[in-house]
Amino acid sequence: MSTLPDFAVTVVGSWPRPAWLLEAMKKKRADLARFQDDACLLAIKWQEDAGVDVVTDGEQRRDNFYSFLCDRLDGLSLMTMADLLEHVEDKAGFEKLLGALDVPAYAIRNPTVTGKLKVRRPLAMEDFRFLREHTRRAVKVTLPGPYLLSRSMWVKKLSEGAYPTRESLCTDIVAILREELKALAAAGAEVVQFDEPVLTELVFAGKSATRTFMCAALAASASPEKELELAVDLINRVVDGVTGPVIAMHVCRGNWSRDEGVLLQGAYDPLVPWFARMKVRQFVLEYATPRAGSLSALRGLPPGSMVGLGLVNPRTDEIEPVEGIVRKARELSAFVPPSRIHLNPDCGFGTFAERPMANAETAYRKLRALAEAARALRS
Repeated sequence: MSTLPDFAVTVVGSWPRPAWLLEAMKKKRADLARFQDDACLLAIKWQEDAGVDVVTDGEQRRDNFYSFLCDRLDGLSLMTMADLLEHVEDKAGFEKLLGALDVPAYAIRNPTVTGKLKVRRPLAMEDFRFLREHTRRAVKVTLPGPYLLSRSMWVKKLSEGAYPTRESLCTDIVAILREELKALAAAGAEVVQFDEPVLTELVFAGKSATRTFMCAALAASASPEKELELAVDLINRVVDGVTGPVIAMHVCRGNWSRDEGVLLQGAYDPLVPWFARMKVRQFVLEYATPRAGSLSALRGLPPGSMVGLGLVNPRTDEIEPVEGIVRKARELSAFVPPSRIHLNPDCGFGTFAERPMANAETAYRKLRALAEAARALRS
């Protein structure tokens, strides 16, 4: 990573899927892999042309940022929110959740544990190798975080036969993610990012508030502190002793709707003390909207931390002014050195395959704005 420029430009992970890829996915074509390869090449080209320094494959082989595990692991079943309503313990709470979402319940699919987990295919190694072969730039590989998986995949009625408790599932989740991380590190991945979007819910929503769709199984205790302790423990067990890549963690406030009013809001201040206990080098955070609060919260990050600073909103058509991006990046550089600041969107541009937040042209123009801002900052 020493060859990267100050204010390196990157993405969070996903890129809008082309219509022809969505059609091939829907029809489950026998030659789907060829369509996915072509879509990955296109996503790489969009990023490189925009001036991105650290690229991803756009998650073109994934239905969403964590449901793709059903294609890689035995013991999982892909279920819609409507399917899960029949099995969750708090049906009233879950129905309230579904009613609050700005998205049809059948449109979001959740990987649910129905048997013992066993690796059928590597989670991301094949994706990394393809990406590495088709770009000369630094690459980022994204994986769902261990806390997210422990919370979303365990549904008591469906999972207790294989895993009597959520804690027993955590052991296998940690082992699987750790082996994948070690393999990616050995293969030379520059950045490995774990997605933990639901951490914000613990401090912004509270135990009595409506849970977000990302916590489909509602498998959480009533104590935010207990859940945050678990999150710290799980990520540290996954990354302990692994060297080589920058290990990053992405924490946002939801990316499933263009209606900002249904998304969580609140500053990162309550989470920073917990971040400080995590053996993570980079924190990829959203700051493109007022919902994120002040950058001053990040003064509490451990010395040497890197920040992936979200400065464009993937859910709008408006292209952010370069001057505003520069101004906010300079504000952060007052206490985080430019060499440790990456500029990125708040979230992925295509978190859910069938419900992207932007089209490719808009995403490209937003990345161009980040790249132009980076050049101004370096000069």
